[in-house]
Amino acid sequence: MAGHHSRKKGTHTPRAPIGDVRDPDGLHQYLQRFNAWQAERNYSAKTVAGRDDVLRYFIAWLDERGVKRPHEVTKPIIERYQSHLFVHRKKDGQPLSARTQHGRITPIRAWFKWLAKQNFILYNPASDLDLPRLDRRLPRHVLTIKEAETVLAVPDLDTPTGIRDRAMMEVFYSTGMRRMELMNLQVFDIDAERGTVMIRQGKGKKDRMVPIGDRAVAWIEKYRDDVRPELSTGADDGTLFLTQLGEAFAPNRLTQLVREYVQAAGIGKSGSCHLFRHTMATLMLENGADIRYIQAILGHAELSTTQVYTQVSIRQLKAIHTATHPARMPGAGATQSVVHVPSPQHGPLNAAAALLMALDAEADEDEAGDVAADAGQRRR
Repeated sequence: MAGHHSRKKGTHTPRAPIGDVRDPDGLHQYLQRFNAWQAERNYSAKTVAGRDDVLRYFIAWLDERGVKRPHEVTKPIIERYQSHLFVHRKKDGQPLSARTQHGRITPIRAWFKWLAKQNFILYNPASDLDLPRLDRRLPRHVLTIKEAETVLAVPDLDTPTGIRDRAMMEVFYSTGMRRMELMNLQVFDIDAERGTVMIRQGKGKKDRMVPIGDRAVAWIEKYRDDVRPELSTGADDGTLFLTQLGEAFAPNRLTQLVREYVQAAGIGKSGSCHLFRHTMATLMLENGADIRYIQAILGHAELSTTQVYTQVSIRQLKAIHTATHPARMPGAGATQSVVHVPSPQHGPLNAAAALLMALDAEADEDEAGDVAADAGQRRR
């Protein structure tokens, strides 16, 4: 089967050489070494490919100015590149956003840090660059409870794919998991009895167990029992959510599917998979959940106060989730089946804002990855 659907996870299609490929000490060769080193250190294929895209722009810019080797790159040269990004205009005449400029520089810092640590260069010219200040903005769109329920009600439940799509969006809404995390779910990752789901190899290649609501579990079971057998093929690898071809979803396909449901809901808001992640965190915050519990459920690597998983059991997370997440089975009260869990003091308002801004940055990262993937697909 042709296309990106058939490529194995983690594989990387070779890209056209850039710079002087004949020079063993040229920038191109050191980029290839950097890519190989990242892969050996278990960086995700998405991270490696994203950095590669950005660094290729930089190498091309250097090559036009006669800079061929890493040791020829100085801090003033990188600062000139930063100025180039600042004055650059896109095809529509608009400048690059501060976030885009930031994203073009951070891989350069990572690359030159690696070059210096590996003793390929004597010093790191990018070590103390001033990065563009990012806007401290809140999420662009967050759904209210009513709006979330409106979106969830859009799929046609008289069709197998409608049941599947409702189940997927219920999982997004209940757990706040990332798009890739849902795509990688296996049938056996759902523990209906305990109301938990195991997320394997999430961001940073870390596993975590998170609570999931009874309603989402009920939709998963309906899909698993009534629909999935029709979609699975003889080569069933256990992936929970399958396309009509019996395959795991591609990222852009899943994004487009959810985006169309949000548009069809007619709520005047836009968004896709990450919209439910934003919404879950916001609604649980508004209902009184402590920020640290939400961070643990979301799988944020950097917690503002402490590594909550060293102190909080999945039972506690489940209780907090049940008490504060608005999606419940019909007839279930807000406090039904909830055990009392002593909760830490709520963080300050700016901690809540920081959490939501971190979610917004994740959404931007996903969008940038999708654009890079589309561009890469068009180049092939």
